[in-house]
Order: sequence, then C-alpha cells, then structure tokens
Amino acid sequence: MAAATAVTSKRDNASFRGLFNDTWSVSATLDSASVASGASGAATDTITVPGVALGDAVIAMSVGVTEAGIVRRAYVSAANTVTVATNNLTGSSVDLASTTIKLIIARLV
Repeated sequence: MAAATAVTSKRDNASFRGLFNDTWSVSATLDSASVASGASGAATDTITVPGVALGDAVIAMSVGVTEAGIVRRAYVSAANTVTVATNNLTGSSVDLASTTIKLIIARLV
C-alpha cells in the first residue's frame, strides 16, 4: 500500500458558516460490551445529548482506543439520544477497553 502524496490541508471555519443552525461537541466515556464475531449492528450503545433531534447529523466521531477490526457509526436515534452501532468484521469476539468517545453533531440549516 502506498502512502498518500500531495496532501493539501486547510484549517479554518469559513467553509461551514451558514450551514448549521446549531452544533454540539460531545465527550463521553463509552464501555461497550463484547461484540460477537460477524455481528452487524448487534451491539449498540446510547449517549444522552440534550437538545439533539431526529434529522441532526453526527458529522465526526473519534475514540481513544485501537478499534481492532470494529466498525462504528453514530447517529441521532431519538430526541436527546445518539446511538453508537458497533459492527464486528473480524473472525472472533472483540471486547474493547473503556474509552472516551468524541462526537460533533450538527443541525443543518
């Protein structure tokens, strides 16, 4: 696998002005249960985030541990609730350590 070349990066917030009515920066401790091999969406965790509503978008997620073949996605599943769905694509059960999860949630204009 080749490393990326000719990477251009720009850091500012001008690109996003006027796109969101509201944003949330969330940090929470997450200690997911063990996820069975090949489980798809079988493991979910919820995080209470006051003010979020259906239709809001989770635009970024980061965790503080190596995910070991786990694929996660986060979405607003109900008023005040974000669900983190965990899929295990490995050939064995995976039990991740407790970690800090960080989310950025936005309400589009």
